[in-house]
Amino acid sequence: HMLWYKVGSADEEPGKSGLAHFLEHLLFKGTARNPIHVFSRAVTAAGGQENAFTSYDYTGYFQRIVRDQLPVMMEFEADRMTGLVLTDDVVLPERDVVLEERRQRIDNDPGARLGEQMQSRLWGETHPYGIPIIGFEREIRALNREDALAFYRRHYAPNNAILVIAGDITPEEVLRLAEETYGRIDANPRIAARSRPAAAGRPERDRVRLADRRVRQPSITHIHVVPSYRSARPGEAEALEVLSQIAGSSPNGRMYKALVADAGLAVSAGCFYAGSALGDGRFGIHASPRPDVSLDVLTTAMFEVAARIAGDGVTEEEIARAKTRLIADSVYSQDSQSSMARMYGAALTCGSSMADLQEWVERVRSVSREQINAMAPRAFDFSRAVTGELVRAEQG
Repeated sequence: HMLWYKVGSADEEPGKSGLAHFLEHLLFKGTARNPIHVFSRAVTAAGGQENAFTSYDYTGYFQRIVRDQLPVMMEFEADRMTGLVLTDDVVLPERDVVLEERRQRIDNDPGARLGEQMQSRLWGETHPYGIPIIGFEREIRALNREDALAFYRRHYAPNNAILVIAGDITPEEVLRLAEETYGRIDANPRIAARSRPAAAGRPERDRVRLADRRVRQPSITHIHVVPSYRSARPGEAEALEVLSQIAGSSPNGRMYKALVADAGLAVSAGCFYAGSALGDGRFGIHASPRPDVSLDVLTTAMFEVAARIAGDGVTEEEIARAKTRLIADSVYSQDSQSSMARMYGAALTCGSSMADLQEWVERVRSVSREQINAMAPRAFDFSRAVTGELVRAEQG
């Protein structure tokens, strides 16, 4: 049982970074009908599991539960959609929890710190995707009860949420239960359609370098902005998906084969396309060098592979193999109820439709070699990308 809200960190006001994630924590603090711990204890008592997550474009809450407990979960979740009660006694200690989470997950992790800096350079310091989801420490410290309640009342409503249920239950029964729970809650007329600004442009490649003695394995990543499934023209996102498979998957991916198997310059290499977003997406290549190989040498080799793909294109054999792998991964992922629910929730909150999801396999099958090779020069042009270098700092 997953309830997805069409609000994330990219919907925060300037100066209040981390508010969406902070509110996610606070939603577990109870309502007038169900005080703190009542909901969570009911999940545990029934042998279930629960959690939540925040991204740039959505916030989600879920419970994995036995079928006969679904009506109870829907009652609880509907109650906290509008019935949240907050006091400083619970808000202030939870703010400290979030600050500690930031220290553990970001400040004490060199790779996460580099990723945060790269996002800022890639999108621009004022772009909502350039601001960390968890927030900046100084801004988290300033968040308070009034901030949380104002954000909650502005964004948490049935007309800003998507209910996703995966399991052994009929659509008719789900609809009846939804009408009996969420259907009793009034819509919020202030909720409007969302959009995302374009990324900040740059005239040349930018570089971020982070050195830390805790780094065990250096790495280098080159990323740039490309269309997402939401912003792409027909066939573009599917072409990017196929290209990322051809370049990135081991052991036959172009990057892996050229840098790891053939040249022996890297211990790992790959390519990725992050296309699930309300705004634009990201395309990147990455590698980790062998101990005696410099990042400059590795970068030159990576760009040579990228230039060959951009200039010569890819073969029908590579395309067929990539499509088979993409489609198989999609089919196998739906063996898991939670994976299937997440796939639908993430897509629907980012502007895709049910038809987009259900027709995805056929769109991947039908994207042509001409479309893929036409997209390759754009995908593998890293002349204005952001390069992130993670290295080990030596003593002194």
